[in-house]
Amino acid sequence: MQVRLPLTSPTRADVVAPSTRSPLASAAAVILGRSPSDSILPIPLAPSATSLFGPRGVCLVAENGPLWVADTGHHRVLGWRNCPTADNQPADWVIGQPNFAQEGQNGKGEITAATVSVPTGICATETGLIVADAWNHRVLIWHDRPEASNVPADVVLGQQDFGHGEPNRGEMETAGDRLHWCYGVCYHDGKLFVSDTGNRRVLIWHTLPQVNGQPADVVLGQPDFVSRNENGGDSPTASSLRWAHGITVWRGNLVVADAGNNRILIWDGIPTENNQACVAVLGQENFQEVELNRGVYAPTAASLNMPYGVTAKDDWLLVADTANSRLLGWQYRANLRSLQGAPADALIGQHDFRSKGENRSYGIPLQDSVCWSYDIQACGETIAIADSGNNRVLLWRRQ
Repeated sequence: MQVRLPLTSPTRADVVAPSTRSPLASAAAVILGRSPSDSILPIPLAPSATSLFGPRGVCLVAENGPLWVADTGHHRVLGWRNCPTADNQPADWVIGQPNFAQEGQNGKGEITAATVSVPTGICATETGLIVADAWNHRVLIWHDRPEASNVPADVVLGQQDFGHGEPNRGEMETAGDRLHWCYGVCYHDGKLFVSDTGNRRVLIWHTLPQVNGQPADVVLGQPDFVSRNENGGDSPTASSLRWAHGITVWRGNLVVADAGNNRILIWDGIPTENNQACVAVLGQENFQEVELNRGVYAPTAASLNMPYGVTAKDDWLLVADTANSRLLGWQYRANLRSLQGAPADALIGQHDFRSKGENRSYGIPLQDSVCWSYDIQACGETIAIADSGNNRVLLWRRQ
């Protein structure tokens, strides 16, 4: 019998959610990198086919696999041919390192089409794979998903070729074909979305780029392609960004995790104009407020603290509320504006909405706890979570 996660009951001391069942089962079904049976003592972080070090991106391509993980701290991308069914199942492929036992930025060598430095966001196209290679300030695109180790990428964005890796191509100014600390990627309905975090913006390509350095078609968070100031150089608004990260499309509407402003932004449809304003914000009461947990120590069902990951599954929007070490869920409303500042409908990882400790009260990692989870992605009935602070990936099943 499946167990439903308990939700908080209404109290005057909290902003609580209605009694809605959790979208996830009571605990993770599979744990990669670390399992509950491991010792409570610190585990070695030496790279291997089963270890993970601060993974920040995860992509389950199909219900049965493959699974791809951005093993960020080891500067590599790991691939499982099939969706893992057992804890600590070893990866089949590695990209960015000569073998599973080595680590280091760009494999401690030159930048190439098969190396990475702090890989973060990762997503799939109909046939290919896309990786945000953050500290090489570029996005790598494979037309066909790799089925072996160190298959070189086909297209690079943000740089003129595969041999360069400077922020904004080594220039002080940015442009539509440059990137600076690009942390998030999303592909939907032929369009590519990239969180160009260091330039305080999100870039949109109307079609999947086919040539190196192809400029973006639309920019969000800035009035034009050459501006890069935090919150557009002014106070926060419905169109500004500070630290964009996770991106998803929820029932046809673009959603961006603006971690630096401690909020989630929701657009009505897919923006087609530069600097287009969103219509609703989660985590804050309005578009001007940006304090973590709305300016108080303890979180509530309506507040956020550096949310990095976001994904959509049917009527659910699921958010990795990273610094609060919890996962939150909102159910879809046809009137998007009614979501403005709304409390979450589901809670995972904490006993109640006012708790924020890593692994619940700063305890040991459990099968249903998280510690600074950076990414959450849905595929079929499986939710994959990059539980970065616990050096693991969780595969959670839908209720």
